[in-house]
Amino acid sequence: MFHKILIANRGEIACRVAETAKRLGIKTVAVYSDIDAMSKHVLACDESVFIGGSAPQESYLKGAAIIQAAKDTGAQAIHPGYGFLSESNSFAQACADAGIIFIGPSPYAIEAMGLKARSKQLMSQAGVPVVPGYHGEDQDRERLLQEANAIGYPVLIKASAGGGGKGMRIVEGAADFASALMSCQREAQGSFDDASVLIERYVHRPRHIEVQIFGDSHGNCVYLFERDCSVQRRYQKVLEEAPAPGMTQELRKKMGETAVAAARAVNYVGAGTVEFIVEQVTDHPMRYFFMEMNTRLQVEHPVTEAITGLDLVEWQLRVANGEPLPLEQDQLCISGHSIEARICAETPNKNFLPTVGVLNVYRKPVCREFSVVNDGVRLDSGIRQGDQISSYYDSMLAKLIVHGATREEALSRMDVALSQVHVVGLPTNVQFLRNLIQSSSFVDADLDTALIVRESEALFHQEGMKSKDAAICALAFILDEEEKLKQMQLGALNWIDPWSEKDSWEILGKANRYFDFVVDGSAIKLLWSIDSNGKAQVQQENFLAPLIFSHQDVGLIVQWGDHLYQPSVYRLGHEFSVFTNLGATVVTWVNPLSHDVETTTNIGRLTAPMSGKLVSFLVAVGDRVTQGQALAVMDAMKMEHTISAPKDGVVTELLFCSGEQVVEGAELLTVDD
Repeated sequence: MFHKILIANRGEIACRVAETAKRLGIKTVAVYSDIDAMSKHVLACDESVFIGGSAPQESYLKGAAIIQAAKDTGAQAIHPGYGFLSESNSFAQACADAGIIFIGPSPYAIEAMGLKARSKQLMSQAGVPVVPGYHGEDQDRERLLQEANAIGYPVLIKASAGGGGKGMRIVEGAADFASALMSCQREAQGSFDDASVLIERYVHRPRHIEVQIFGDSHGNCVYLFERDCSVQRRYQKVLEEAPAPGMTQELRKKMGETAVAAARAVNYVGAGTVEFIVEQVTDHPMRYFFMEMNTRLQVEHPVTEAITGLDLVEWQLRVANGEPLPLEQDQLCISGHSIEARICAETPNKNFLPTVGVLNVYRKPVCREFSVVNDGVRLDSGIRQGDQISSYYDSMLAKLIVHGATREEALSRMDVALSQVHVVGLPTNVQFLRNLIQSSSFVDADLDTALIVRESEALFHQEGMKSKDAAICALAFILDEEEKLKQMQLGALNWIDPWSEKDSWEILGKANRYFDFVVDGSAIKLLWSIDSNGKAQVQQENFLAPLIFSHQDVGLIVQWGDHLYQPSVYRLGHEFSVFTNLGATVVTWVNPLSHDVETTTNIGRLTAPMSGKLVSFLVAVGDRVTQGQALAVMDAMKMEHTISAPKDGVVTELLFCSGEQVVEGAELLTVDD
C-alpha cells in the first residue's frame, strides 16, 4: 500500500479522503490556495503545500504545481477528489509521465468518457441505449440550430465536457435557442475550458438514476447498485438516495450489467458512475438511456457506502495500488435505505442564489463524521464555525447522510438530523430541505427532475414555524438577556439603578412595553405587560397569554399560554436566528431606541446579487430596455447569474467593465425612466 498520497482538492472531499488514508496508515499531503490557508482540510492532513491564489485557475487547477508538490513531499500517488482536475485526461497523463500514480482511471478512459458527445457515440456502437440527439463535432451555431429544429422542441443543450449541471439549458422553441446556446457555451468554457456542446431530445418526466461501478487492473468489474438523483435544482442534485425507489431486481440487474458493459468498453479501472436518464411513460414506465459517465468518485457516494457497508475510497486506493477488487458481484448486497442531503449556502426563495459570509454559528447533529458505518447519521463537512464562505468555490457546505432499515425510517431520521443543523451568518437551504423531504411527492417517491417545480407551493411558501411563534421565542430571548444583565449588575454592585430598568414598571396599574419584529417580510407587534404583582403577559392581536421563560439543562424553555417551545436562539445585532423542531427562521427586532436598523431594500436597483465576476453587459448606454430584459451576466460560485431590468427605461451608465470582480450590492449600471 502507498505510504504517502497527495490530495489535489479541498473542502469535505479532501477531509473524506484523508480520513480513510489515516485509518489505513497512509500519510497525506494537502494543497491549498490563499483563502484556504487555515481551512479544515489543511489541518486534516499531515503536510500541506501552498499552490497559489484563491481563484481555482490560480491554484486547484494548476496541474504542474500540484505534481511538483507531490514530488517535493515524496507522495507516491495523487487523489483528485471530484471537480477540479478529477476528470482531466491531460492531468492524469502528466502524473504518469512524472512517475506518480493517478488514483483514478487511465487517461484514455477519461478522454473517451469525459466528452459527452464522444462517449455517446462510443456507447451507441457498444449497443448501449442513448437519447436521440446531435453529438457531432461541428459546433457551427447555424448547424446546431438546424439540428435542434430537426430533433424537435423542447431540446436540452449540454456542455460536452464536464458535469455537475454546468452548461445545461432547456430550450422550449427556436426563438430562444441562440441566447441559450451562448450562455451554455460561456459557462462550459469557464468551467471546463471547452465550449463544445451537444443537443438532445428533452425526455419527459425524467428520473436520474446512476449506477456505481468499480473496475480493477486484473479485468474485474462490478456494479455497486444504483442511486436515485432525480431531485435537482439548477440541474444540480439536492437529494440522493439508494437504492432507487420502485426499482425491481430485474431492472437493477439489467441496468447494472449495462453500466458494467459501458465501463468495459474503455477498460475502466477505478471508481466511476454510469448515469442514466429514465423516461416514465405509460407504455415504458422505466425506459432508460445512457446519459454520461463520470470518471471519478461522486459527491453522493456515501449513500452507496451506507447500503453496502463498504469504504469506496479504500477501494480506490487498493485498486490504484494494483490490488484486485475486494469483492465479486455475487458477494455484494443491499442493506436498508440511505438518503443524502446537500447543505448549501444559498437562498432557495431567490432561485437558489448562492450566498457568502461568515459561519458565526455552525452546530451539527449528533453524528459520525465521514464514517461508512451504516444505521445512523453521518456528516461530511469541510467547514468549521468561524470560517469565511467565499464566492470562489462551490456553495455546498456539507453533506448530511442518514441510513435506516427502511426508506420511511431514513426519512424520519433525516428530518430530525436537519432540525439539529444550526447555521447563522448566511442563508442556507436547510429549512428548504426539511420542506422537501416532507413534500407529498418525495414521501410517496413520485420522483422526477421537475419535482421541485411541481411542489413549489409547498416548498417555497410553507413556513417552517409560524411568524408569531418565532417572534415569541425572540422576545423571550431578549427578556432573558435583560434578566441576566440585571443579575450581573446586582452581583457586581449589589444594587440596581431603577432608572435603567427596562420593565416599564409604573406605580399604579399595568405597565406596557411594545416590541416590533419583522419575520419573513411581515410585521409582528407584541405587547408585553407586567402588573404590580410581577405577572407578565404578551398580547399578539387578540390573543393574550402569560409568558414564562426559564433556563434548564436542555436550554431555554418558553411557554406562552398553551404553547411550549424549546428554541435555540442566536443573536447577531438586531437579528435573531430561531431554531425549533418545527423549523427555523430569522426574526428582526425593530428597536425604537436604535437607528442602525436597515429599513430599506435594494428592490429595483441594478446591483450585484453576490460577489463575483462581471461576465458581460448585454446592453449599451442609450439602449431602451423593458422590464425583465436581461442586462448583464455575472459569474459566481461556478454559476452564471443574469441581472434583469426592474422597470422600463433607458440605460444611462455602465459602472464596470467586463471581466472585473464586483462585490455584493455594487451597482452595476443605471436605468432612468
